[in-house]
Amino acid sequence: MDQNRNVILALVISFAILFGWQLLVPTKHAPPPPPQQAQQQPAAVAPGAAPGAVAASETTKPRAEVLAETPRIQIRTPTVSGSIALVGAQLDDLTLLDYSETADPKSPKIELLSPDGSEHPYYVDFGWTQPQGGPARLPGPDTRWTASGNALTPQQPIDLSWDNGDGLRFKRHYAIDDNYLFTVTQTVENESGRPVTLSAYGRIVRVGEPPKSTTYLSHEGPIGVLNGVLHDGGWFAARDKYNYDDVKKDKEVIDTTTGGWLGFTDKYWLTALVPPQQVPVTTALRYNDAGHREVFQAQFTTGEQVVQAHATLGTEERLFAGAKEVHLLDHYEAAAGIPRFDRAIDFGLFYWITKPIFLTLDFFSKRVFYNEYGSFGLSILLLTLCIKLLFFPLANKSYRAMGKMKALQPEVQKLRERFADDKARLNQEMMALYKRVGANPMAGCLPIFIQIPVFFSLYKVLYVTIEMRHAPFYGWIHDLSAPDPTTFVNLFGLLPFAPPHISFLMVGAWPIMMGLTQFLQQKLNPQAAIDPVQQKMFMLLPIVFTYMLSQFAAGLVIYWTWNNLLSIGQQWMIMRRANVAPATA
Repeated sequence: MDQNRNVILALVISFAILFGWQLLVPTKHAPPPPPQQAQQQPAAVAPGAAPGAVAASETTKPRAEVLAETPRIQIRTPTVSGSIALVGAQLDDLTLLDYSETADPKSPKIELLSPDGSEHPYYVDFGWTQPQGGPARLPGPDTRWTASGNALTPQQPIDLSWDNGDGLRFKRHYAIDDNYLFTVTQTVENESGRPVTLSAYGRIVRVGEPPKSTTYLSHEGPIGVLNGVLHDGGWFAARDKYNYDDVKKDKEVIDTTTGGWLGFTDKYWLTALVPPQQVPVTTALRYNDAGHREVFQAQFTTGEQVVQAHATLGTEERLFAGAKEVHLLDHYEAAAGIPRFDRAIDFGLFYWITKPIFLTLDFFSKRVFYNEYGSFGLSILLLTLCIKLLFFPLANKSYRAMGKMKALQPEVQKLRERFADDKARLNQEMMALYKRVGANPMAGCLPIFIQIPVFFSLYKVLYVTIEMRHAPFYGWIHDLSAPDPTTFVNLFGLLPFAPPHISFLMVGAWPIMMGLTQFLQQKLNPQAAIDPVQQKMFMLLPIVFTYMLSQFAAGLVIYWTWNNLLSIGQQWMIMRRANVAPATA
């Protein structure tokens, strides 16, 4: 197999998987909004051993209007703002202050949680359940709590309290750090004169399946780490039921765990419950379509405990609701003991490559190119250079092998003419020739195939890490995780009109530069003894890959272009030393 065929095989495998998957797999969209009907309040917690599925309000109102209907405790931190409803004590209002919907910093901030009755309800609540037929009156969605203050801040926790009028006093202590981690401590004081059996629970309720990205390169939906094992619905996951479709089909997915976490993940955002880590709990994913609105629910329930008369029962849970920042998740994993919390980010099959690549880019960005403009793009260039240096011995071996193969081309051509009608004998004679001179036709493949995982991993980093979201580069690139926004149709913005957004027209400046550098690199390769049809196919490859990469993240195109330029210089130097004439000679 000659070098050109090696290149084709490696690149076609890479791009066919990436581009073909995006092209062939259809996008799933959220269901259409339901018709306007009479308002239906969420169902109260079932009196059984675990909280039941809730039903969402069928009539929707603007989010701000719903928030104004009930008294609330404000949440104010450097990274989030929001509120907790005093009626029901639900955490149903949270906005991420550091992130905007688009690359324009003036665009609206990300609204993560919203109350029931709004357009897209998404909220969290905690509480207690009792065995079937238990006599105690427990707090529910209509309970009016009393607060110890009017604002929750990192410096000022909040206590909510409620007396059921029958000797049970419920308290809920909320605390929050400077980022996205809530600590919720629930206590019950029993002055009823009789023992009471209770279980604590926490649940996340999400109404409507959110639209998912078209590439399917990251898991979005139910997720959890139970008994140390990741459950994310992926092909290689421990359990494939952790996705929206299977939960809708099965209605309920039950597990048990000691330690761990579960919730819902989006591409960049996560809402996750962290139950008590030292005691066994029952977890559940539930689906309910009553009332014509789909409701997904992730929850945990502790085991039953007896609260003796004049005694107190307490439990502590945590809630993460925010952006999936890599270093922050690592910090919570170490400081709060949340196992494998970084796996909320879908680093993929090549986790052991993908995460180190991100950490390297992040290090370069903060320590080498620290600035507010272009640091991650420059870090990609430096990372590419480091990868080329790392693989230099393999590249040297590859190009020397190309030199030997080039020297054998006249002999190979003679064998092809001599045994044109006997393919088996031709292969046998060629292998004998390669063995006699110590040439390995597969040697040129090794550097290319080794770099394929790096290519996939960098693509993952650009696609799934929030640090790359809206990361700018110099010139017209304002988001390294999005395709190049320019197009050749209007001469890259020089002509005063915007062409229709059609994929084959949206070929920007960076993809074209990538295609040109690939063409130059191809011209440096020694010409193999192949027929003219194959030569024309090789000439078309840069054009094909230019169109393919035009729809990929700009950061990946920049990496590939810079990699081509480094390869051209490296190839020219090694081939000159090996006395192999390039094709242009």
